[in-house]
Amino acid sequence: MDQHDKTCCGLLPASAPLANPYVPFQPENPAQYSAKTGLIRGTLFPCLDLPLLGMVNTEEKPDTLLHQLQALGFAVQELGLYLDTHQNDAEATELFRQYTELYETGMAQYQQSCGPLFQKQAVENGAYTWNSKPWPWEYRANQED
Repeated sequence: MDQHDKTCCGLLPASAPLANPYVPFQPENPAQYSAKTGLIRGTLFPCLDLPLLGMVNTEEKPDTLLHQLQALGFAVQELGLYLDTHQNDAEATELFRQYTELYETGMAQYQQSCGPLFQKQAVENGAYTWNSKPWPWEYRANQED
């Protein structure tokens, strides 16, 4: 084996660490952002809010049903991840239940007014309806209804 073959094999010495990750441990009953703020900040928990290079995202999203659903879905996901390691947090469990209920209600309202949000929800009376109605952004087609 020549010198070139020895340097191109991509092996690291056994003592060379690839990375030293650190994940902050969340305390019990941590403070929480609202679902809308959590979506903007990228976390529901202020104790995990560590902005890259000190840049904080504070851009507000329009208050539409779709953005409300995004915020609620984000909050359900974040609380679910938290509850994976803090199963005994009754307050977080109740908030998870409330957000899940609000998400389901909002999803039903959205589908009632705009049609299915996900392709897997696009079956009505045994027929596939994903592409049968105008999309919400097709303004003129929706005005004719």
